[in-house]
Amino acid sequence: MPPKKDTTDQAAAPRFGRVKNNLKMGIVGLPNVGKSSLFNLLGDSADAQAENYPFCTIDPNETRCSVPDKRYKNLCDIWKPPSKYPAYLHLVDIAGLIKGASEGAGLGNGAAVDGVFHVVRAFDSKEVTHVEDTIDPERDLDTITCKYIPDDDTTCKNTKMDLAYVLSQREAREKDVKKNPTMKLPPMFFTVMDRCQEMLENNKPLAKGYDWLPLEVEKINELIPGCITLKPMVYLINCSKKSFVMGGNKYLAKIKAWIDNHGGGLAIPFSIEFEEELKALRKAGDVDGEKALLDTLNGRGSILPRIVKCGYKQLRLMYYFTAGEKEVRCWTVACGATAPQAAGVIHTDFEAGFIKLECCSYDDFIAVNKGEKSMASVKAAGKYRQEGRTYIVQDGDICHFLFNKAGGGKKK
Repeated sequence: MPPKKDTTDQAAAPRFGRVKNNLKMGIVGLPNVGKSSLFNLLGDSADAQAENYPFCTIDPNETRCSVPDKRYKNLCDIWKPPSKYPAYLHLVDIAGLIKGASEGAGLGNGAAVDGVFHVVRAFDSKEVTHVEDTIDPERDLDTITCKYIPDDDTTCKNTKMDLAYVLSQREAREKDVKKNPTMKLPPMFFTVMDRCQEMLENNKPLAKGYDWLPLEVEKINELIPGCITLKPMVYLINCSKKSFVMGGNKYLAKIKAWIDNHGGGLAIPFSIEFEEELKALRKAGDVDGEKALLDTLNGRGSILPRIVKCGYKQLRLMYYFTAGEKEVRCWTVACGATAPQAAGVIHTDFEAGFIKLECCSYDDFIAVNKGEKSMASVKAAGKYRQEGRTYIVQDGDICHFLFNKAGGGKKK
């Protein structure tokens, strides 16, 4: 039997933000950059207004979109269950921001998200107005980066938005200590806050500018969880249909340079114009029109599935499968989840009474499965494993948990 994959580093890797299975990606951007249109395209039941007007999305809209996965589809095709549940990425459409947002002219409402899709306009159009009247992606990036902050702070730029937040949190804690002589801040407080302040004063993002120790990450999550430079950021560059088909335009190089100079990050060019046309053709059942449109991309296809997968990955989420004649389901967990933690996603009783996990990898199942609705071939090939409490569940594992019932006894 080959040695088991070492997953110690995966489990121990420090992570900023919440460690849960219901994390959210927020979609931010200036008005009329395609933000709400993207939200509508991605959401399974999204209903955000998408109007050519600056403040049509003042309140946050939330939806979810299924994560495309051929593995899930293959399992459904094999088992053909009546119940099917894919994995979902949860999205928040954050209100459009403009200069003056802190005075009430369109307020940010993205504090409760765990990662950010930053939509940037990179197309010219006389029909779709720009709040600044001209197209300048670098200026727009500066505006959003500055204004995606607490509403009472109007002075910061780039990472300076987090500096103001860090200083205010530090001042508040130190004032509390001064009021009570019996209180004392731990050394870790000063270690973390001093380092964060120094990094932000030098325009370095907190998540990428230093190799933090696990205990330091825990303290940061406790003290300053709202820092935007701790959240993963994906830049979505909205181009015209023509630019998307051609594979570039005059704005892309400047946008990439801006991103590289501001901590780096993943940038994905796409086109709302193209995606909406593709959606309309599919809705109308125009197979020939759909094929003709996709042929213009020379095999690239719609970019929406990649956006969803990237968001899911940026949140450091993964999922395992449960599969049977009644149901095939993806269960979302944080990367590095142990077997009992993964069981707890199904029900807390599964985690509390965990006995063992029986599982196989998706690849092993497909390699030996002969189309039957069972694990017989997998077991016969020696690929069906029993794992204990310390096992780190892997993406795509097909799992079956054994646990003790609340009243005693064993249940599968």
